[in-house]
Amino acid sequence: MRSSTYRTRLRAFQAMRGDDPPPGFIADLEFLENRDLDLSVRIGGMLAFNALMVTIGTHPISASPGAPLSVDAASQPVLTIASLIGVAPLIASSVLCLRALLLGEEFDTDGLEGDGDDGPAKLQRRLFAAFVHSIDAQSRLLRQAVVTTLIGGTLTLMVWAAILADKMGR
Repeated sequence: MRSSTYRTRLRAFQAMRGDDPPPGFIADLEFLENRDLDLSVRIGGMLAFNALMVTIGTHPISASPGAPLSVDAASQPVLTIASLIGVAPLIASSVLCLRALLLGEEFDTDGLEGDGDDGPAKLQRRLFAAFVHSIDAQSRLLRQAVVTTLIGGTLTLMVWAAILADKMGR
C-alpha cells in the first residue's frame, strides 16, 4: 500500500460528504474519533506512568550509599543486574505505548475516484474501516503495554525485596 497524505484523506472525505453529510455519518465519525481520543489519552497516561516506574525502578542503582534500597555495583553485581532487568519490561511497555500513539489510520482511495454515485459510500466504508482497524490495533498495543508494565512492576518489587533481604542479612 502506498503512503497517503492527510490531503488525500481530506479530499476523500470531501467527496464522501458532498454538500450535506447525513447526520448518521457524522454521528458515526464522531463516535470513532471520540474512541480514538480516549485511547490516545489512556496510552499517554500509561506512557507517563511507565516513565515514573522506570525512574523508581532505577532508584536502587542511583540511591545514595547507605539508603535502604541502594546497591553497589561492585559489591552487589547480581542485585544491580536484577534491578536493570526489572526495568526492561517497563521500557518495552513504553515502546508499545509509543507505537500505539504513532499508529495512524491508513486510508486507501485507490480505484474509487471514478465510481460514480457509489464512490462516496465506498469511501465512507473505507474511512470507517481505517478508523476501526486503528482503534483495534491501539487497544491491542495498550493491553500488551499494561501486561508488560505489570510484569516490570512485579520484577522490580521482587528485586527490592531481595535488596532489603540482603541488607537485613548482613
